Amino acid sequence: MLFTITGKHIDITQALREHAEEKTAKLPKYYSSITQVEVIIDGNDGGNTSVEVIARGEHSKFFVVTETGEDAYACLDIAVHKLERQIKRKKTKERDNKHAGSVELELE
Repeated sequence: MLFTITGKHIDITQALREHAEEKTAKLPKYYSSITQVEVIIDGNDGGNTSVEVIARGEHSKFFVVTETGEDAYACLDIAVHKLERQIKRKKTKERDNKHAGSVELELE
């Protein structure tokens, strides 16, 4: 899985990079076709930090989550949690939408 982290108007520390990589590393556990995860952290002038997580999968499937708050670590945790819910919902829909086998009725 390819991991990319980008900082806009903010310096990405090694601790923040490791935290983001650790949190996003378990995403393929929920959806195995995820091939790339991109984290964009934007430090605004007002002190708020915006975190956007983009997960790309095979067959042009992608998941995007944005979270804004004061602490970049907390925003990242919440964004990854939201992304996990999106992925689980997608996986459940894919699993439930498969065609059921035909049922044969016995006539007496």
